[in-house]
Amino acid sequence: VVMTVIEAVAPVVKTRHRRIDPTQYGTIALADAPLNAADIGIVPVSDKRGRARFVDCGRAFSDRLPHFVPQLRSEQLELIDPAKNPFFGHGRAQFFIATRSGRDVGRISAHIDDLALAMPAEQGFGPGTGFFGYFDASDEAVAHALLAAAEAWLRAEGMQRMMGPISLSIWEEPGLLVRGQDHAPMIMMGHHPAAYAGWIESAGLGRAQTLFTYELDISKEFPPLVQRIVKSGERNARINVRRVDKSRWDDEVAIVLGILNDAWSDNWGFVPFTPAEVAYAGKKLRPIIFEELNMIAEVDGKPVAFMLTFPDINMVLAKIRGKLFPFGWFHLLRWLRHPKGAGMRVPLMGVVKELHNSRLASQLAFMMISAIRNEAHGTFGSTRGEIGWILEDNQGMVAIADTIESHINREYAIYAKPIA
Repeated sequence: VVMTVIEAVAPVVKTRHRRIDPTQYGTIALADAPLNAADIGIVPVSDKRGRARFVDCGRAFSDRLPHFVPQLRSEQLELIDPAKNPFFGHGRAQFFIATRSGRDVGRISAHIDDLALAMPAEQGFGPGTGFFGYFDASDEAVAHALLAAAEAWLRAEGMQRMMGPISLSIWEEPGLLVRGQDHAPMIMMGHHPAAYAGWIESAGLGRAQTLFTYELDISKEFPPLVQRIVKSGERNARINVRRVDKSRWDDEVAIVLGILNDAWSDNWGFVPFTPAEVAYAGKKLRPIIFEELNMIAEVDGKPVAFMLTFPDINMVLAKIRGKLFPFGWFHLLRWLRHPKGAGMRVPLMGVVKELHNSRLASQLAFMMISAIRNEAHGTFGSTRGEIGWILEDNQGMVAIADTIESHINREYAIYAKPIA
């Protein structure tokens, strides 16, 4: 989720001289081997100052990771603020920080999503399922202490299973990166050390789901088969693939979210968007929505599919190190006007459920992908695209990714454990 520059600049200008210095909590030391668990303290976060400390703890860990791209601190604070993130309209969370010898050495969230509890268990979540997220730890002992704290809180809230990492919503940053640490993540994707997977598994959690992202060279034409499918669709008078119209923003957002909630409703891990989340996401994403890169497909005049593409804002965030001041805001504004050469990520696409498993669904997908590829490369000079995340068992999307000759570049794991 990306803030508008005006929203990002104003709060920082107002508070820049009152921001918490993360060094006052001590430095982060990543241990090579597990240390004694007896000297670990777990501190629950309960106020604004604590949330700032929680965010700064995570940033201290991230700064040490190769290829990590710092995000805007103001956005990270907003995502865990119950007064600002509409997730808290149907969810609740407890944040924890681990300490050792006066230093912050890890963090974790434990949270419950009432909408996830209402979903059928066969779709991954369901009754009794709580979550952990925002997981960072300096060593295995700290990792185990944090996971135990999250488990205890969830159990006290009546949960019978703990799943994660999911931070905070399935629509935000799901999964732990277990493959692909050798290159930077694209927009809205997590980045974690390889050691975390072993520490989580040694705490008794097993893999519940695997998510992939697929990379492709968009400077090259798609294979002849895809081109034939696209041309066939272009000759079909019933089909119209059009750009998103930002002059009708509210209407277009409603169309996309309506298709999404229908198309994904049977998927593993699905949780519906609420009206508040629709409005929130629409406002946040608008600055990085370029009409040429986002498509809606219509059949007989009815919108039945969409594909969203975001230019990779991590390209400029890496340059400014996630800081708007003193000159980061200038670089960000300039990039937003025309993100020349940016990588492109397709985070979401959907086709209405009534067309699932039909030839038409695949044809619409290829037509939208082709139109976006042409614009991304021709208009923006982009050469790299990424699709995902995609569920490992989503055969339709995996087939599309294979057909356009993309390849898996990052793998994320979601873990689970009974806690009753």
